Amino acid sequence: MKISVIGTGYVGLVAAAVFADYGNDVLCADVDAAKIDSIKAGKLPIFEPGLEPLVEHNIQAGRLRFTTSNAEAAVHGDVVFLAVGTPTAADGSADLSYLYQAASEIGRHITRPTIIVDKSTVPVGTAERITRIVGEQTRVPFTVVSNPEFLKEGAAVDDFMHPDRVIVGTDDPHAREVLHRLYQPFCRTSDRILFMDARSAELTKYACNAYLAARISFMNDMANLADALGADIELVRRGMGSDPRIGNKFLYPGVGYGGSCFPKDIRALLTTAREFGHSLEIVASAERINEAQKLVIVRKLRQQLGGDLSGKTFAVWGLSFKPNTDDVREAPALKIVRTLVGDGARLRLHDPEAGKNFLAGLSPHVAAACTLAADPYDAAEGAHALILATEWREYRSPDFERLKRIMAGPFLFDGRNQWDRHHVEALGFRYAGIGR
Repeated sequence: MKISVIGTGYVGLVAAAVFADYGNDVLCADVDAAKIDSIKAGKLPIFEPGLEPLVEHNIQAGRLRFTTSNAEAAVHGDVVFLAVGTPTAADGSADLSYLYQAASEIGRHITRPTIIVDKSTVPVGTAERITRIVGEQTRVPFTVVSNPEFLKEGAAVDDFMHPDRVIVGTDDPHAREVLHRLYQPFCRTSDRILFMDARSAELTKYACNAYLAARISFMNDMANLADALGADIELVRRGMGSDPRIGNKFLYPGVGYGGSCFPKDIRALLTTAREFGHSLEIVASAERINEAQKLVIVRKLRQQLGGDLSGKTFAVWGLSFKPNTDDVREAPALKIVRTLVGDGARLRLHDPEAGKNFLAGLSPHVAAACTLAADPYDAAEGAHALILATEWREYRSPDFERLKRIMAGPFLFDGRNQWDRHHVEALGFRYAGIGR
């Protein structure tokens, strides 16, 4: 099948590479010429496990090509995927300007019946708006389909190849047939392709993210209560997760969620709800709890060190919003670092992949108080306390005896409940986790 993908972010680049790997003829477009040149030279704009060799292999096989021309992509594809960014606007809504611009360009240049697939996360009713925009530009037959993505950063390639469900929103029988044929190779063992109308598909994406975010915030709320009551939230979590009605996914307390999806999508969903006179109290509470949770470690640190952090040095391990990605958008570590610098502290930072992106997201004043270390132990050298903000695998079993020798203070603040409290306390550390 001839496929075009507009956008080379986490969704677009993964979709293009995987579709090509399954034998399709894929042209991927992005208006950022520097990004396209970088991809062609073998340097991807994002870190995603397994993606780089997949892109390289399919470029060499001739199944995957790149262009800066949306017009060329429109002409190429029988199916054109729109996978451009929908960032948060000033009012909290989704900024759809990039999406609408891409749709207009596709409409001006399609030359034969085309299926236009909206892969971006968008408010309910966007497929209808895209239909009007494209229809203003062409008399060539086309259909707009909503096909929201459900990829996890750090596991996006595997998620695309082995989806737990594929949502296709369209009432057009031909589009259903084509999308079923396109996705069927990924669902060989069971047909997990769910067809519905476009509005329901658009809402499904938001509903899933809002529910998962609410689970995280619920557990963080319970963790803070456990701290006050002297209970261990890890034991509570296991007890809850053993109930099959609840399950154990997204029940891990920590310093809050971040990333490109949950915060942005929740704000957009709340904005949509307000426009229709609905308050979505649970979702709004999840957002409020999450923003407060990002500073729970700072509150614990201030309490343990007597409140005055001026002149102290702290190490932070993990800067990305989750492991196995270099994405720092809305990462809890950003808020932690900014707040500690505001308290007069100096920070020594380490992350396996996200260090440069993290420093780029700081103001010059905050960045000047931070040192990016090449090694976790270099970051911990001379630190009065060590903060674990992201649970990268290499941080899970560190050499605590070495840390005890090189750190200036005995404090460990485990923002992801990864370490054995009894073990580290036996070594002389003072340990503080989340809800423990």
